This record gives sequence, structure tokens and C-alpha cells, in this order.
Amino acid sequence: MARMLVTGGAGFIGSHLVDALVEHGDDVVVMDDFSGGFKRNVPPGVALRRGSVSREQDVVAAFADGPFDVVFHLAAYAAEGLSHHIKRFNYENNLVGSVNLINAAVNADVGHFVFLSSAAVYGHAAGTLTELDVPEPIDSYGIAKLAVEAELAVTERLFALPYTIFRPHNVYGTRQNIADRFRNVIGIFINQVMHGRPLSIFGDGHQQREFSHVADVVPALLAAPSSRDARNQCFNIGADSATSILDLAERVLAEFGRPDHPVVHLPARDEVVTIQLSHEKAVRVFDLPAPRTLAEGLAEMVSWAQTLGPQQPRWDPTIEIPRGLPPSWR
Repeated sequence: MARMLVTGGAGFIGSHLVDALVEHGDDVVVMDDFSGGFKRNVPPGVALRRGSVSREQDVVAAFADGPFDVVFHLAAYAAEGLSHHIKRFNYENNLVGSVNLINAAVNADVGHFVFLSSAAVYGHAAGTLTELDVPEPIDSYGIAKLAVEAELAVTERLFALPYTIFRPHNVYGTRQNIADRFRNVIGIFINQVMHGRPLSIFGDGHQQREFSHVADVVPALLAAPSSRDARNQCFNIGADSATSILDLAERVLAEFGRPDHPVVHLPARDEVVTIQLSHEKAVRVFDLPAPRTLAEGLAEMVSWAQTLGPQQPRWDPTIEIPRGLPPSWR
């Protein structure tokens, strides 16, 4: 039995990882500030520490009861477009918080550090991107994630902290916080339908994304600490086929049986139009099966969301720069 710390373990991807670790027989501690997570997501018997990685004292307290074999760092506020307007909050949570955790991991001689980065590090890069492509983030969120990646590489060289980095993209599935107004378009669409509101699309809707089911991401995270080929490596992880936002809207409405539900187009925002990632490296190292189809994943997620019903936001970050903020986000 190994002792694991999962930051963001009451959230979406984190809670699915916690389930997998518990099933594997590991001793798991969850750290979460519940800004986007829920206690209901944490299985019985798992130690739960309420706290934020952005507060050093919370991180120190999480390590006080003994060392961890592995740290899985998933806590983050992942809203690329909004990150321009919440720069301080973004860097405090996604960069400084990560450094707090890296410091603690080095001082506690943690055996492996798994970091959930993001495809946002690639920015506007075109083509099918591999881990060898030079990252050029275009938003504060992507900049923070790339900075943590660089910090992990330096920390490993100086202090021998082994790490594995994953760059997922557009992950969706059950337990996603569908009340969040600023991120996760599938969850936003589902909640808008259940509230009887029009689906809101920025621009013409021809933007394309590869939507990745959470069940296709977690197995690689789980396997990373025990894989020699994953040591000090970075992996793209997620789905292989792209879908336009317009097509996604139609698929969501079809799952609800409401094809005539209204859709509104909002002014376009500065965002990547199309991004496609190669997952060949992850498939080879972790022997991953073919990703599940979007049709399967949407059916499951819509069914789950209907058991919850329409959700109201519990928390929104404070806007630091209102200039240029899309009117729908005010």
C-alpha cells in the first residue's frame, strides 16, 4: 500500500483518480478547497483535508501526518479565456500554489510528482501537435501551466524529484462542475438546457475541439508513478477526433430530445480555433485502449446531470480586469 496525496481530489478529474487509487489499494489523502469540488465526490474512508495549495500553511498541514509516496497535483482553476481577467488569482492558484506543493514534496522526499498541465501551453500552434513542439501559450492560464512544467524539470535536476506531466484537453464526464459559467463547454451546454436557456456559442461555432472522456485520462495518471518510461516525461492525453462547437451543441440537444432548443451566437473571443494533439507517446507508454466515443460519453454525462437537475453557481472568481470581458460573463 502506497500513501498518495491528490490535490483537487474532490473535484472532477481528481475524484475519478481517487476512486482508481482506492480500488488499487492505496492509502489516499485528498486536499481540496471546494471552490469547484464536492464532498459527495470523495469516497468513504478517504482522509479529507480542506485547504488551498495557494496557502503555504495548508500545504504544510497536509504533509504533517507523514510522508507521501506520490503527489498527484490536479488542483487548478482552468479557465483559459477568463484567466486574462483574473491574472493574480490565476498565478496565485496555478503557479504559486504549485510551487508551494513542489517545495513540500522536495522537503518530504516524495517519490514521484504527477502534474496535470494542459494543452493550453500550445497556444495557437497549428497541425497535429506532439510533445516535441515548442509550447507558446497565449493566455495567463497556459503561461502558469508551462511555468510549472519548467519548474518541475529544474527541481528534478537540482533535487532529484521525479515527475510526470500530462497535457489533457477538453476533459468531460460525470462529476464535472456544470454550474461553472466560464469553462467546460459541455457542462455549460447541459446546464443551459436544464435551465431552459439558449445554448450560448462564441463566434460562428466552427471552432473544433477534441473532447476527452475522463475515463480515458485517469488510467495514464494512475500508471505514471510505476512506469520507468514515464519518469521525467511529458504526455499529451485525450481524444483523437475533433468536433465543432456547433456539432457539439446539436449532439447535446439530441441527447435531451430537444433539437429545436434555441442557440444564440455571441461575439467571438480570442481563442484557439482548432487544436489537435498526437497521443502516440501516451498510447505507447501506457498501452491505452481506444478512447470512448463522444456519443457514449455524452449519453452518460447527460443522464448523470439529469439526476442532479439544473445547478446554480456556488462561487465565481473576482474579476480583476473588467476591460474586454465578454458581456455574457459579467
